[in-house]
Amino acid sequence: MMNTQLSIRLLIKRSSQLAAAMWLGFILAASTGAEETSTGTAVDDPASNAIDNGTEKVIEIVSEKAAESFDGTVVKDNAGESQADAAADSTGNVTNPTGAEASANTASTQESASPKARLPLGELRIFAEAFNRISSAYVDEIDDKTLLENAIRGLLAELDPHSAYLDSSSYSDLQETATGKYGGLGLEVGMENGFVKVITPMDDTPAARAGMEPGDLIIQIDDAPVKGMSLPEAIDNIRGEPGSEISMTVLKAGVSSPESLVLTREIIKVASLRHRKLDDDYGYIRIALFQSETGSEFEDAYSRLTADGDISGLIIDVRNNPGGVLESAVAVADLFIDQGLMIVNTDGRFEQVIAEYRATRPDITDDLPLVVLVNEGTASASEIVAGALQDHDRAVVMGTHTFGKGSVQTILPINNDSAIKLTTARYYTPNGHSIQAAGITPDIWVDQGKLTKAKANPWRVKESNLPGHLAAEADEKDGANDAKSNPDEKDSGIPGTREFVANDYQLNEALNLLKGMKIMARVQSRQSRENH
Repeated sequence: MMNTQLSIRLLIKRSSQLAAAMWLGFILAASTGAEETSTGTAVDDPASNAIDNGTEKVIEIVSEKAAESFDGTVVKDNAGESQADAAADSTGNVTNPTGAEASANTASTQESASPKARLPLGELRIFAEAFNRISSAYVDEIDDKTLLENAIRGLLAELDPHSAYLDSSSYSDLQETATGKYGGLGLEVGMENGFVKVITPMDDTPAARAGMEPGDLIIQIDDAPVKGMSLPEAIDNIRGEPGSEISMTVLKAGVSSPESLVLTREIIKVASLRHRKLDDDYGYIRIALFQSETGSEFEDAYSRLTADGDISGLIIDVRNNPGGVLESAVAVADLFIDQGLMIVNTDGRFEQVIAEYRATRPDITDDLPLVVLVNEGTASASEIVAGALQDHDRAVVMGTHTFGKGSVQTILPINNDSAIKLTTARYYTPNGHSIQAAGITPDIWVDQGKLTKAKANPWRVKESNLPGHLAAEADEKDGANDAKSNPDEKDSGIPGTREFVANDYQLNEALNLLKGMKIMARVQSRQSRENH
């Protein structure tokens, strides 16, 4: 090892080269310890970058302990070295504070679970020479620290869209995301063909109110073309003070010409979920984002929906949900899946990210009919919920094909102020289906559209319009039969239900499906009684 370090340092003649050699020597020295163990915390981001807070946003934290460590600090070992430097004895095991079982499949030894060091000396020499040429010949002077940080960013950027370098401000962004409050436009984005692609707009945010949709391409920001920018550069151009305006040129799918939008930045407060009744007999729970308390909030929402009596069905809406905290997704699925059954498992090269999550209690709804609404903005943790309920035949998944983000990212501290976010594992549904780049295919495909009610014919004659018609028995009693035969003449007991459903074709179809399932259950019950 010492000979290797010395051979590199012999190439160095300039001060900038010395900095490169010291950095490379650190890598060589740390690589021996890296063979022994892996440190860090597994997280799952939503296959996207937060365009609002100036850095790719990690919002899916596999453990509550990880959420507490996002203040940028690094645990020290007895020698005072950081975990990243000393490869300390942090296990990085995935934990489950929500109560769902997570059993890690451990390897026989730490050494067998970690890859061997692979640092080619020739390429390191080339890197040192390239570093020196850039430092000494670039048109503008660049300090060595910036060059080295850029090199790390380049290493990660070439791996996949979700691996990234996290500086101290990124840690702050992680905390903002976990609490559901930050400044910006309310967009989850990625990069596609050099343009910023919208993964999903968040509910009740400037982006959603401006009509931005999944798949939109942002091609210009404040008169500056996006083409040629890196994603962090594009994000930096979009950031700004709450209350300030930003203009964007957006190209929508299926539209030949772009349109210009002017949006006003604001503090984004993302509510995890909301609920309401549809008609008097069905429940609706919309999950916008899986935050740390979403599991308990969902159970509380279900209790409120059933406080006045049982409901006949429930719609779980995870459309345009970019993901979130893994345990919260597991907790939601756990409410509907019988104890012991698989919810999701993760698999990768390191034992720390290999885990199984299983249900811990019986179905609290007693096999209540469920419909899960999904679309192309349904990603990551929300795909876990849809996939688990679908694989166990516990719910009908309706909508369009989901985003297909099924990878796990791990936060690996470098020092007290920085870390790397590295893709370390893939998700698998209970049936072994990989979500990554495949997504969830709905059981019933329903494209989004607008339900338009046909105009009634005022001249159509009914029996009740004929002179001397026989009165209906219901007219002589309480009018109940008339309410059944003319449902459009009587709105449900929930204010705004008809309008709420009519403006959302997919939701309308989900409600109709639940009503059909209720009718079929009644028919089957009658047939069963007749057969016995």
